[in-house]
Amino acid sequence: MDRLDWKIVAALEQDGRQSFAELGETVGLSKSPCWSRVRSLEGLGIIRGYAASLDPAALGLDVQSFVEVRISLDAHSEFEAAVIAHPAVVECHTTAGDSDYMLKIFARSVDHLDELLRYDLAKLPGVHRLSTVVCLKTIKQRGHLAEWARTTERQRR
Repeated sequence: MDRLDWKIVAALEQDGRQSFAELGETVGLSKSPCWSRVRSLEGLGIIRGYAASLDPAALGLDVQSFVEVRISLDAHSEFEAAVIAHPAVVECHTTAGDSDYMLKIFARSVDHLDELLRYDLAKLPGVHRLSTVVCLKTIKQRGHLAEWARTTERQRR
């Protein structure tokens, strides 16, 4: 990626809804070359897509939690398929350490979270243990990867 590509991804990370004309003005290109570069970045998989950022609390999902999950050795495929299909799980990551997975979920209330944990998540394939941390307040959400990646790229050289 060159200097203009970095500017483009940083600008789109800030506002993915801007027009190609606006984006071009921000990064110092005309509309057509800007469009070509964005399409190229999409083709390379650097830009994965565009989505609205929703406020969970405004949707009635006031309780955010992180659930560490330990499962049996032979259940990874079934567990992952069940997690992908479960609407309460907004993120799932494999982890190193005491747990096998880390889930991020939202619930309407602590009672709703309790129901999700007892009657849904604990019954997913292969689950042996759940350990839950309730988030009291989000300090930073969705950091900007473009600037961080550009900085670390310079350090690698």
